[in-house]
Amino acid sequence: MITAGETAPEFTAPLAYGDDEVGTFALSERLSDGPLVLAFFPGAFTPTCSHEMDAFQTRLSEFEDAGATIYGVSVDSPFALSAFRDQLGLDYALVSDANREIIDAFGVSMDWEEYGLREFSKRAVFVVGSDGEVTYSWVRDDTTTEPDYDEVLDAADAAT
Repeated sequence: MITAGETAPEFTAPLAYGDDEVGTFALSERLSDGPLVLAFFPGAFTPTCSHEMDAFQTRLSEFEDAGATIYGVSVDSPFALSAFRDQLGLDYALVSDANREIIDAFGVSMDWEEYGLREFSKRAVFVVGSDGEVTYSWVRDDTTTEPDYDEVLDAADAAT
């Protein structure tokens, strides 16, 4: 698992903007928008994930005031994430890790054995500074636990 003080692994993945609009996210090309808040979540359209993404949306202006850019990250397809984004009315984009490369690189892959599902994301939040260094790392196996949003905001503010 990636921890604070380490360099965030480089990745390129589809980026869902909503309305089935899909672009590309390359970490190295987004660092200048930093600090970046990468909020990994297990699955679109699930109750806790919906609440978490909505909580970031509710506080989006606070993160913007701190100079931070939020991205949700999930193994869902970019088209499912686009529909999820539209349903929640999110003003930030969602990164599709359908190939499960990002969750492997960040060390946050898990299996939901009770459901027979493999290689989903743990709930995790990383703050990445404009230099590519991870300045904050929070990871939980319990998919019903949400991050401390004040703590994430403070970490994003400190990373600017």
